[in-house]
Amino acid sequence: MSLTHLSGDSKIADWFKDPYGGPVIRQMLADAGQSERAMLPVRRFSMNKLIKVSGGQFTQEMLDGLLAKAEAAAAAGGAPVETVPEAADDAGAAPQAADLPEWEERITEGRFTGKTVIVTGAGSGIGRATASRVAREGGRVIGLDISEERLKAFAAEHDGLDVTVITADVTKDDDLARVMEATGGKVDALANVAGIMDNMTPLHEVSDEIWNRVFAVNVTGLMKLSRAVIPLMLDAGRGSIVNIASEAGLRGSAAGAAYTASKHAVVGLTKSSAFMYGPSGLRVNAVAPGGVITNIEARFDSPLGEERVMGALAVSPPPTTADQLAASITFLLSDDGVNLNGVILPSDGGWSAV
Repeated sequence: MSLTHLSGDSKIADWFKDPYGGPVIRQMLADAGQSERAMLPVRRFSMNKLIKVSGGQFTQEMLDGLLAKAEAAAAAGGAPVETVPEAADDAGAAPQAADLPEWEERITEGRFTGKTVIVTGAGSGIGRATASRVAREGGRVIGLDISEERLKAFAAEHDGLDVTVITADVTKDDDLARVMEATGGKVDALANVAGIMDNMTPLHEVSDEIWNRVFAVNVTGLMKLSRAVIPLMLDAGRGSIVNIASEAGLRGSAAGAAYTASKHAVVGLTKSSAFMYGPSGLRVNAVAPGGVITNIEARFDSPLGEERVMGALAVSPPPTTADQLAASITFLLSDDGVNLNGVILPSDGGWSAV
């Protein structure tokens, strides 16, 4: 019999309020160099849902360990006298739906049959989910990522499908040349997914290193690969490019100065390209995600940046999964998006309406 009333179905917010579970989960975060604020976007998730969407960052074994420690603390401490109040950062947060039905992916057979699709960042997160869906819907996928290990795992999981993986850095010209060579001169669609976060620094604190690195990956790499692909699409008289922007490309409250500026640049490149190439049969659109659970690193190196951004995130919808983002991306990549060009699609659970 449980002494804590906690389980995998308990919401993370309830774990923090529990007199035995709270100290245990806070200690886990402290050991990882994190605070309770790191869990604020997923506070309404159950622990079991966190396992499902975390991509291996939070596992059943970790949950079992937390439950065992909470039970041990309850057994040693006797019946609780009072509960720990919910974190102050959760106060005033927008109400969340408690138990929404689980979304189920529905594959459209043959949607990408005969099409060659390049997907950057294909080793993990949104890129992996996008590459997977294209391959399972009949497409030839050329997936690139900086991690050879992650790419090998992706290829192994899609054995029997038309998947080519290339270890490549989108900021390096030689790597992009290898990607283009692998296409055989035919590219029907490109998903520019690879990207990195900044360290949430406001303008007066942003370093040259962070600024240059974020722009190199998020903007320059995207531009160079698109620049290489577009002539092939122009020759074919058709093609689809989907760039990954962000809520940070639509507003100023979602990230630091470097990331926000880079995603605004992605929006500008998308609209300019849609205008320039639309009459030639090309469609160029962007998806602007809100919170998505991926392995992209988000650091807070500025107290001012942390206070301002985390305050804004408190009223944002909970993060979604990479598979759900892939559904939006592949729609725009495919012929189903036939009448959409220059669109910045906020796939954000309604964040853009807040």
